[in-house]
Amino acid sequence: MPATTSKESGSRGSMDIKEYFARISYRGSYDKPDLATLTDIFQHHIRAVPFENLNIHCGERIVLDLEVTFNKIVRKNRGGWCMENNNLLSWVLKTLGYDVTLLGAKVFVPEYDAYAEEIDHLLLKVVLDNKSYIVDGGFGMACQMWQPMELVSGRDQPQTPGIFRFLEDNGVWYLEKMRRKQCTPDGIVSTSHELEIEGRRRIYHFTLQPQDIEEFRARNNHLQTAPKSLFVLKSLCSLQTTDGIRSLVGWKFTEMKYNYKDNMDLVEIKILADDEIEKTLKEKFNITLDKKLVPVNRSRLSVV
Repeated sequence: MPATTSKESGSRGSMDIKEYFARISYRGSYDKPDLATLTDIFQHHIRAVPFENLNIHCGERIVLDLEVTFNKIVRKNRGGWCMENNNLLSWVLKTLGYDVTLLGAKVFVPEYDAYAEEIDHLLLKVVLDNKSYIVDGGFGMACQMWQPMELVSGRDQPQTPGIFRFLEDNGVWYLEKMRRKQCTPDGIVSTSHELEIEGRRRIYHFTLQPQDIEEFRARNNHLQTAPKSLFVLKSLCSLQTTDGIRSLVGWKFTEMKYNYKDNMDLVEIKILADDEIEKTLKEKFNITLDKKLVPVNRSRLSVV
């Protein structure tokens, strides 16, 4: 039986794996570290824990510390961005006996047609039965994978959000996704401006060089303070549902239902008033903030 607790300093007590399971409403078994259990826990996580950067827009910091993250996500019913979600998932999976390695990725920015110059995304590699899988519970929006992906090059891996695939070139691994068309409730069909050749959406690239969480500390600070950072210019919150996603970017609330009909996703958008923000966060994302949120959406950079 794997260890279930990890002592914390201070007055927060200990990090208990059963407390985490209660947070994500996971009631399955966890005594055998296999792919089925990994997938089940992963899907419960992304449907319970939002991808969000709201601390930045409440006048608070995002602290890269496992104990702080556990308290925030598990005890305060909050979400987090990649360095919080995947760091917590790493602890969960290691506690259950999985072979986990932290990796760093550079995210693709469609508007610049380029990848980030420095590592700006944390993801996980999990080895099971001599096969490597990428587990990423912290990308959010419509590019969030719903299942662990086997690390093989050039093979389509269909999931509910779309078809994902890795391509490897000289030790660099590229993740991309095939995007579907979208329609509104009025039947208006559109394709995202991010669609590229043959509908491919580049997401990020990474190497298999192991990383330590300390190596992300400077980037964690930069992304929440740099004037041109996407996370400074936009307040973000997204959550995967059983059949799609919902997101709040600034005042723009979006609900998407995947593969609604004829290989097309249904998208509904509503612009919220200031006094609707708090209620929407509670009802749609189960988030109650300690401090007042100041919504922001000042960048043309896309987030889905």
